[in-house]
Amino acid sequence: MRRKVVAFAPNFGWPMNGEGYQRLEAEYVEIPCKTEDEFIEATVDADAVFVPLEPLNRRIIGHMGKCRVISVVGVGFDYVDVKAATEHGICVSNVPDYCEEDMSDHTMALLLSCARKIVLQVVGVKAGEWDSMVTPRIHAKLPPIFRLQGQTLGIVGLGRIGRKVVSKAKGFAMNVIAYDPYLTNNMAQEIGVDLVKLDYLLEKSDFVSLHLPLNDQTRRMFGLDQFKQMKHSAFLINTARGGLVDEEALHIAISKGLIAGAALDVLVSEPPTLDNPLLKLDNILITPHSGFYSIESKTQLLTEAEEEVFRVFGGGWPKNFVNPEVKKNYLRKWGGHKSILED
Repeated sequence: MRRKVVAFAPNFGWPMNGEGYQRLEAEYVEIPCKTEDEFIEATVDADAVFVPLEPLNRRIIGHMGKCRVISVVGVGFDYVDVKAATEHGICVSNVPDYCEEDMSDHTMALLLSCARKIVLQVVGVKAGEWDSMVTPRIHAKLPPIFRLQGQTLGIVGLGRIGRKVVSKAKGFAMNVIAYDPYLTNNMAQEIGVDLVKLDYLLEKSDFVSLHLPLNDQTRRMFGLDQFKQMKHSAFLINTARGGLVDEEALHIAISKGLIAGAALDVLVSEPPTLDNPLLKLDNILITPHSGFYSIESKTQLLTEAEEEVFRVFGGGWPKNFVNPEVKKNYLRKWGGHKSILED
């Protein structure tokens, strides 16, 4: 019987390796889904599932009786109930390193746009406000712009992407400090950054950039109390996960001038509804969760996500194992090759 591999994103660019599917007697199908029942119907007979961003909760996973592997097409996997997958003997993998350069580039692009007021200037020029923006005696249209050299960037979370941002920010002669409770001072020194407490980082930074996973400890980590600790001239940059930020508190903070503004590539609810109050603020930049994207990153992403499925179909374990503790349940349910049993 042919294996069935389901993806939820039509026209995403698969398959990258058609011969791999043929070799393993697997059929690749794309099934767009919106409701839980549609997800269940699509995956009930699937041997593997690709998940770009769609939520797979316990109810959906409970119906995935044939599934051996959920391949998360991205870095974050907070929208997959990994505990439920483990209980049902399903391997979960991700692609943790495919977009480090792209995400760090996007972070710096947002930072530079805030620092240089790029969007404001572009909009002004198109509205015929050239002279009013640059003439010294008429400066109301263009807030003060400060030289980036010597300003302080506070990075919250020194994972792969955060570390890339360190080197790129230093290329602009910025001071860089960081908060990461899982890093030692020696590790931070190797990266070339000063490790500080979060309160100090918020107080001293001109830009605060978030590079954290979303979990129970980090959800809504940035609220009104944190914004009150930041400089009135500071900007928040979030290219990680929307849920890290209390969006209502962010709206209050920007509206009341507690901080100068924000640049976001992620929101709590995506895509946002047009009545989202953040969309009404002039001093906030929002991009459509596009920081990961480049031609190179997409090719790497799809290729590595497919390879994880091929590994499991071929009798191995995923290279980027999210839930290695599943092995016992997996082998009890599916059996395995001798090489697996000895791993």
